[in-house]
Amino acid sequence: MVKRKSRRAPSVAPLMELATSFWAFKTLAAALELELFSRLSSTRGTTPRELAALLGTAERPAEMLLTGCAALGLLGKSAGRYRNSRLAEEFLVPGRPYYFGGFVEMLDRRLYPGWAKLVEAIRTNRPTTWDPDRQASLFDGADPVMLAHFWEGMHSISSATGRVLASKVDLRRHRRLLDVGGGSGAYDIELCRRHRQLRATVYDLPHVVEIAARKAAEAGLASRIGTQAGDFFADAAYPAGHDVILLSMILHDWSEQDGRRILRKCWEALPDGGALIVCELLVNDAKTGPPPGALMSLNMLIETTGGRNYTAAEYTTWLRETGFRKVRKLRLDGPGADGALIATR
Repeated sequence: MVKRKSRRAPSVAPLMELATSFWAFKTLAAALELELFSRLSSTRGTTPRELAALLGTAERPAEMLLTGCAALGLLGKSAGRYRNSRLAEEFLVPGRPYYFGGFVEMLDRRLYPGWAKLVEAIRTNRPTTWDPDRQASLFDGADPVMLAHFWEGMHSISSATGRVLASKVDLRRHRRLLDVGGGSGAYDIELCRRHRQLRATVYDLPHVVEIAARKAAEAGLASRIGTQAGDFFADAAYPAGHDVILLSMILHDWSEQDGRRILRKCWEALPDGGALIVCELLVNDAKTGPPPGALMSLNMLIETTGGRNYTAAEYTTWLRETGFRKVRKLRLDGPGADGALIATR
């Protein structure tokens, strides 16, 4: 009798890695809060004893923090001294052009507590980062310090994603871009840097376009990036005079009904031959992943009253039923979006 080979039991290691993934995040967040990377920027590095003296802590936790950051690739070590890695020096030192720390701070201070109540969000179908019974929207009555972290965080992730989009999308025949719900204008800055003929308008709430105007000025693009205050639900029509409209990480905030309303107004604002770009983390058509889109969708559960991340097939249906044609999908490798759908009016 031939013995059947027994199936090898799966390893628990992937579950261990998944279950402890927050350890890595909180190590990064703690290092940022303690200003570790700015303290080590452009220096000869530090030792556990020196860092302990600098932070006013015992040497034991200082050494643990340095070891943890080195293990995560955030620090390197040579001749007994810890120094910023290239990754940390480029993205985790305040003042750098593409500082990513704002997004990490927003995650730590706003989203981490909300995700701790994920079961509550699932059971109630309500956000956990704000109370819809007390606020009209996500931002009404919010702590201004928290809002500042939010917008800096969004600027960080949008700048990185905007660079990817700018390198992939062909805008040579377009001259005027309208960024609906454009936030800090990060996408517009990157698109205008790449496409010299392009001018952009950031269309968002009054207090938000003030941030966009400041960011555009800091980038030396105030003459090419303008702003227009408004409300893309309350306003009867979107600003005219643009031949391409961008919806960057916008539609996932809203229900399908609201998303279709936004697309209809975009269609009405564009001339014949104008283009619409929908830039998002996409869920695959089978709704089995990938993790970035699927988990961002859960993030919309704790952050919004009706939003989720959608599939390319869902967006394509909405676009075609709105009247758009020639819908095509562009793959991206950005932290805030892994795909863009481009449609023609």
